[in-house]
Amino acid sequence: MALYEHVFLARQDLSQQQVDELVERFKGIISEGGGSIGRVENWGLKSLTYRVKKNRKAYYTLMDLTCPPAALNEMERQMGLSEDILRFMTIKVEQHEEGASAMMQKREERSERGNFGDRPRFGDRDRGDRGGDRDRGPRRPREGEGE
Repeated sequence: MALYEHVFLARQDLSQQQVDELVERFKGIISEGGGSIGRVENWGLKSLTYRVKKNRKAYYTLMDLTCPPAALNEMERQMGLSEDILRFMTIKVEQHEEGASAMMQKREERSERGNFGDRPRFGDRDRGDRGGDRDRGPRRPREGEGE
């Protein structure tokens, strides 16, 4: 069987419980087709770069699938018919990633390092580190200027 990573975007006006019900429905379709679902990550409600079907935000969900192509096609067909699904994308992979996805790792790193990480904020800069005029040598007068 082939391995896939599948991401779908659900409408913003759904509750988290309704999104979980969608995931369970799609799990059923895959299992009926002879496949299985590995990890399922809910990335939460995120802003979209541009409007999609009059929505400015969407619930993002990632699923790792191990299934035959026929089961995947049926799930994608059902997603296309559902009004709750805005977009979906499936990518065939050689193997599933271990641990958390990149989106979940970013969220964990952000919470550990705070808002700015180790970057200095504007008011926290040390004026001596910026260089300024001290890195240059003494100023030489231009031609025509008095010495």
